[in-house]
Amino acid sequence: MLILIAAHFLVAALLPAVAARWGRAAFVVATLPPAAALVTAVSWSATVLNGAPPTESLSWAPTIGLDLTLRLDPLALLMIVLVSGVGALVFVYYAAYTPPEGIGRHSALLVVFAGSMFGLVTADDVFSLYVFWEFTTVCSFLLVGGLGLTRAARRSATQALLVTGFGGLAMLLGLILLGTAAGTFRISAIVAYPPSGAVVEVAVVLLLVGALTKSAQVPFHPWLPAAMVAPTPVSAYLHAAAMVKAGVYLVARFAPGFADLPAWWIPLVVLGSWTMVLGGVRALREHDLKKLLAFGTVSQLGFLIVLLGVGEHVAAVAGATMVLAHGLFKSALFLAVGVIDKRTGTRDVRELSGLGARWPAFTGFVVLAAASMAGAPPLLGFVGKEAAFEALLGEPFVLAVLVLGSALTVAYSLRFLIGAFGSKPGVSLVDSEKPGAVLAGPVVIPALAGLVLAFAPGVVEPVIAGYASAYPVAEPYGLALWHGFTVPLLLSAVVLGGGYLVHRFATGHPGRLPEALHAQTGYDRVVMALDSVARGVTGRLQAGSVPVYLGVILVVAVVVPGAGLLAGLTPLPRTQWFDSWLQVPLAVAVLVAAGLAVLARRRLTAVLVTGVIGYGIAALFLVDGGPDLALAQFLVESLTLVVFVFVLRRMPTRFTEERRPLTEGRWVKAVVACVAGTFVAVLAVLFSANRDGLPEASVEYIQRAKEDAGASNVVNAIIVDFRAFDTVGEIAVLAVAATGAASLILASQRARRKADR
Repeated sequence: MLILIAAHFLVAALLPAVAARWGRAAFVVATLPPAAALVTAVSWSATVLNGAPPTESLSWAPTIGLDLTLRLDPLALLMIVLVSGVGALVFVYYAAYTPPEGIGRHSALLVVFAGSMFGLVTADDVFSLYVFWEFTTVCSFLLVGGLGLTRAARRSATQALLVTGFGGLAMLLGLILLGTAAGTFRISAIVAYPPSGAVVEVAVVLLLVGALTKSAQVPFHPWLPAAMVAPTPVSAYLHAAAMVKAGVYLVARFAPGFADLPAWWIPLVVLGSWTMVLGGVRALREHDLKKLLAFGTVSQLGFLIVLLGVGEHVAAVAGATMVLAHGLFKSALFLAVGVIDKRTGTRDVRELSGLGARWPAFTGFVVLAAASMAGAPPLLGFVGKEAAFEALLGEPFVLAVLVLGSALTVAYSLRFLIGAFGSKPGVSLVDSEKPGAVLAGPVVIPALAGLVLAFAPGVVEPVIAGYASAYPVAEPYGLALWHGFTVPLLLSAVVLGGGYLVHRFATGHPGRLPEALHAQTGYDRVVMALDSVARGVTGRLQAGSVPVYLGVILVVAVVVPGAGLLAGLTPLPRTQWFDSWLQVPLAVAVLVAAGLAVLARRRLTAVLVTGVIGYGIAALFLVDGGPDLALAQFLVESLTLVVFVFVLRRMPTRFTEERRPLTEGRWVKAVVACVAGTFVAVLAVLFSANRDGLPEASVEYIQRAKEDAGASNVVNAIIVDFRAFDTVGEIAVLAVAATGAASLILASQRARRKADR
């Protein structure tokens, strides 16, 4: 698995060069990594289904327990079928679809995305999961934005990045809290032995924020329809089969461990149901075929979130089946829209007419995909939807909402088919070339798969049952086209008939949604509010005042760690005032110099007494047995004094010409300074007195200093040998700063000479 992920990234790095030489053939090369991933995963299926999922691990920070761990279990295997299988089809399709420009960029990004999704669904540690999660976010941003030539592309890409990036950060915090509470960051271990407590409930909510944003659930859903500015193959892959499934996958991955928590299932059931209905209503009002499918995807994702969030065995079977069915029929439908757009030049249902008669074979396969989306027999969508109704018979309210949402699904499926392929009175027939095999093939394969798997559910049932086995089994449930005359069958008939009536009604009453109810309006207002807050904060804090900057830093330094210290406050440890009598006069000298620095009215006096403070601290280092630190402090203090003296020659002698009273602003500065100083002093005492032993890293440094670096002083060994790159970096920073200062001095001298002339 590690090799497969590396292969994706390696091929992606080579694709721009391949595209520059062979053009569209780059997409053929791009199919190799996902195809290899699919074949490899399928070849391991017997091992996976026997309860021994293959695991690979790569330690990259073993001292602190950070590993890249991958695990191929039934859920990961199911997702790889979509991520890699549909990905390979989309790459072949893209070879015929794409214009000549941008091939290298798009093919490389899509392969990186495919590798990231493969890593995401196989990751078994929380940090690897997050890294791959964010890779998909960045790839989506770059693919939706394209070259950034249009305002719509830039806006949509930014919206997708902001929404999913916000969710990703919330998810990261939730994952860290879960791992800390469980005592492990292995996902399989967290789910097998879930922790409990108030912190876990907070972590679960944060986890769901990441899932809901990624899978475009209310109120985060507007980014997905907006992302339809991307090329249609990108929409088919990212926004139908793969990326939007990441949130659904996250829910499916953690549901076996946390589905019994109200903080888990209540948000998922409520928001998923709401999303399913809202997405269906919005799809019925769209004229653009891609927007229609986008809102349909939002609706279907809500359906999946409900099924996988309730934590029941049959619901898990239904959810996993619908994940597969949705990836198949929705990718086929998006690719079909790309064919229509490519051949006719439009996706508007008001301008399309007669395509069904001109493309009968192609239309037949698209009808299969749309019928599976509507849940019509004999297709995989029908099998999954019947299982969903069976699972929720004991939850009448949720069942009623899902029946309503399913009827809306039937309605917008009819709207899609009639709008794209029907003949409309008053609209001229579209005269267009039939799609070729390369464009039509990727549509035919997933559409046919939905039909074949409905008649042969045993092909995928072991994988689906393998995932669902993580839930308690009340009674076994097998996937089948026919379970007899049952309540779910009756509900399926109600859904199909009701959906037809809804379509007829919506066609005759094409109303508009009030602007205030558009979630996009809410997003715009939130972004504007954040901009206003940012301007306000920047205007107050970035005031061009060094005392203000220093004060903000000190306040944050006191408040943030101070809150944690106060929360776990313990009595101060017993300490002695000094270890050597020499420390007493030196400390008194430092304190007196600090007071004089505050009271000084002359600049040179303030600099000199500040130097006394530095020399006093250096002397304390010397008394405490740190001659190297003392020497560094003496040198730095001497250099600082020399620089200050040179600078002060060109500044007024006094800070002010007259003594000023201690105004309110100066009182604030004095209080901040005193509190910060006291806090640092207390912190130093606590840390120095509460050491129960050296950290492991410190022990390693001490043990290796003599042997590896030939140094008897461990500090010198750290600076010169163990962390030499850090030291070189610091020297480079000082060199750059010195060069900049010298350049400014020389520039000012040249300017002065010109002025004198």
